[in-house]
Amino acid sequence: MSTSTDVLVVGAGPTGLTLACDLRRRGVDCTVVERATTHHTRSRGKGLQPRSLEVFDDLGIAGAALAAGRTHHHVRLYSGGRLALDLDLPARPPQPGVPYPNLVVLPQWRTEQVLRTRLSELGGTVEYGRELVDLDQDADGVTATMTDDSTGTVERIRAAFVVGCDGGSSTVRTLVGIPMRGESREEHFVLGDVRIEGLPADGPSYAWFDDGYLAADPLDGSGTWQVQAGVRPDV
Repeated sequence: MSTSTDVLVVGAGPTGLTLACDLRRRGVDCTVVERATTHHTRSRGKGLQPRSLEVFDDLGIAGAALAAGRTHHHVRLYSGGRLALDLDLPARPPQPGVPYPNLVVLPQWRTEQVLRTRLSELGGTVEYGRELVDLDQDADGVTATMTDDSTGTVERIRAAFVVGCDGGSSTVRTLVGIPMRGESREEHFVLGDVRIEGLPADGPSYAWFDDGYLAADPLDGSGTWQVQAGVRPDV
């Protein structure tokens, strides 16, 4: 089976979805494929920076992101078992040249939901369970070989361009031989979406600096928190 598209976007995270929305609104045919069989529901990267909101404004979704997120930040920092800093940061109003001055706390799954909704409005979809296994580039474009997770069938997609939006272990980058620049360290950083009893679901964020780093941030007022922890190599 073979199909064609102007742009094949591999990866349906925030990067791939943002690109797909921008292409669609400009009338460029694109196909978004994702190896996972469905969208995830984890917080992952939970912050939107002001510049990202400006991009979202251009795509027509800044309002939806702001409505779903939190711009008033209250952080309580502890050190040595004692409260060291109680920092309350109300949302700042827009300023000339700075229409979105605040960091927005918004779980990544919710950010992706906002982007998928916009993509749907523009006539696009995400094709899940489609894994890229090979790329063949020639002078006129690229042929991508995909496998369908549900049926095991093989499909070839012909595209003018293939864009790798598939993360740190990118299959696209591996297939075309582009190295991942940077370094790996022994230290690890772990995230977990958890339920915490005894802390107000709509209260402040917490951070502890006692023999390491531990933090807990309320995500959406429902009682779900993102817990972050630094893990030393010897632990």
